[in-house]
Amino acid sequence: MQRRRSFIAVGALVISLAIPAFHASPAIADSGSRLIQASGTAGFGEAREGSDAFQFPELRPSGFDIGDGSGDSEAGRSETAVRGLVGTGGGAEGSLVKPQPELLKSFSGLNFRQQRLANGGNQFSIEPPDQGLCAGNGFVLETVNDVLRVFDASGNALTGVTDLNTFYGYIAQFNRSTGVIGPEVTDPSCLFDAQTQRWFHVVLTLEVVPSGADRGRFTGANHLDIAVSTTASPLGSWTIYRLPVQDDGTAGTPNHNCKPGAVRTYKTNPNACIGDFPHIGADKNGFYITTNEYEFFGPDFKAAQVYGFSKRALATSQPTVLVTQIDTLGMVGGTAGFTVMPAKSASESSFDLSAGGVMYFMSSMAAEEVNPALTDDRIAIWALTNTTSLRMGNTPAVTLKNVLVNVDQYGPPPPSKQKAGDFPLGQCVNDTTAPTPFGPGCWQLFFVSEPPHTEVEGPLDSSDSRMLSVGFARGVLWGTLDTAVTVGGKPQAGIAYYAVGVRIDNGTIVPTLLRQGRLAVENNNVIYGAVAYTDAGRGVIGFTIVGDDHYPTAAYVSLNGPIGPADIHIVAEGLGPQDGFTEYNAFASSGTARPRWGDYGAAAVDGDTVWLANEWIAQTCTLAQYMTSPIGSCGGTRASLGNWNTRITGLDLGN
Repeated sequence: MQRRRSFIAVGALVISLAIPAFHASPAIADSGSRLIQASGTAGFGEAREGSDAFQFPELRPSGFDIGDGSGDSEAGRSETAVRGLVGTGGGAEGSLVKPQPELLKSFSGLNFRQQRLANGGNQFSIEPPDQGLCAGNGFVLETVNDVLRVFDASGNALTGVTDLNTFYGYIAQFNRSTGVIGPEVTDPSCLFDAQTQRWFHVVLTLEVVPSGADRGRFTGANHLDIAVSTTASPLGSWTIYRLPVQDDGTAGTPNHNCKPGAVRTYKTNPNACIGDFPHIGADKNGFYITTNEYEFFGPDFKAAQVYGFSKRALATSQPTVLVTQIDTLGMVGGTAGFTVMPAKSASESSFDLSAGGVMYFMSSMAAEEVNPALTDDRIAIWALTNTTSLRMGNTPAVTLKNVLVNVDQYGPPPPSKQKAGDFPLGQCVNDTTAPTPFGPGCWQLFFVSEPPHTEVEGPLDSSDSRMLSVGFARGVLWGTLDTAVTVGGKPQAGIAYYAVGVRIDNGTIVPTLLRQGRLAVENNNVIYGAVAYTDAGRGVIGFTIVGDDHYPTAAYVSLNGPIGPADIHIVAEGLGPQDGFTEYNAFASSGTARPRWGDYGAAAVDGDTVWLANEWIAQTCTLAQYMTSPIGSCGGTRASLGNWNTRITGLDLGN
């Protein structure tokens, strides 16, 4: 889920070279600790696939007072290269020539069809996928909204497609026999920790009324669910912990005074906040989750939250685990933190052991939640120190600080135009003549009341300018965010990346801007970058490229060369446009579509190998093929309301 108000990016972003400047801000926000208990086990059981046939309802019921009403509801080694722009100025640069990555494996990951048909088909149609990826010990685990699967390093599936509701012990998203609706499980992330030899998986779970007149409505109760493997293999059992994050004073949470919105009897927690967009990381001592806290039923953003746990306590399946929560309200540049993204370390040797143990984070300053101007020339570097105090048996005494680093100006990108092609779902909404069991017009397959027949191929969402990925290796933080760029006089979506050396000196964060740049391609957009860097000092960014020349395509770029133009390597060329229900006005409760893509990709380091997970489109079909029984399947390549796919790519950076 990616809670935010809608915005329109107007005009071109002016990019200027800034002299780095650093400003410190102490930790002055509310914090506290509480215990959570182990609450069950998880594992991979039998995975059943449902029917190809269209089944009503396909979408989770909407319009239930959540915030502003905008809730979310091939193996091979070939590649091609196109010329892009990498590195447009700023900072000191190290070695300019390093080996390029070797493509080890690239294969199709989870897709919309598998998500929809999982758990015997007792699932809703969901966009966007929100990719999580982790790798180690010869395993690659991919997780998306709302399924997960384990592969080996050759791309062979080792498990079936397992839905997240079942994995976490909940009833199905939607029981198609009884009509009962289960909790909404969203925003998955995962991490393999080589130090403890454990796999960590995290989701946000929103409780709903399961049946009756208020069936499917959100109660306000929400929690972060944490699954930790009990062995070094993800195929074994997992221990589950549930951390309430409604922050209304119930279930041990602090009271952050979130407004209730309209009073409804089904709201068990009318003053609930919501712990949106959780992401995870770890250092030697702790495991960390950060969230963006909004009012659940009101319109306002509150502040990013940081949660720290004893990593060892989680890894050893302790019956109770202490968690420390820090509220970032007012902590950075006089405003709240937003998407304070945890750093994923390349390996145990990358952990910073100074200052009692340090965990690093990065965030941007251009999000509309904290900056009405929408553009900025600063990023924030965060450090949580004395993390040894999070160890089992200790009393947590951590300190969270940040510094602001001046960078080139950035801001929210425009939507990403797609290459023109067949969009059979949208064309179905427009059709008024094709025969159906309900009368003439393909639209009758989905709607009781006739919608406007004005759908067009839509753009992809290009995110805002939140920090989307952070890696940490050899004392350097690498971060990426999506931004507006101008190429050939045209405003487009691009990726900004940053390399910042960090150390702690007498309790103060000392940053050094080493490198910054832009990734952009003329007449095309590059979006949702995920960066990873190895201990050997070699890195890549994986992303989607889409525009005049490309359907949504999975690609990557090496960061090992000099600042300047670099080859963008395409590992999976898109076969058609995104054709999902969020693209079309007829499926939006407001009547205006909010196209989705992302909300994030993923990257993971396993020794000298980097694994990337990025979204692409792996199929195309005509309206006639779409309407061939079973309707919407297009020969088993998609489901009726969507066609996203994911791509998993392994790169050897040690050559």
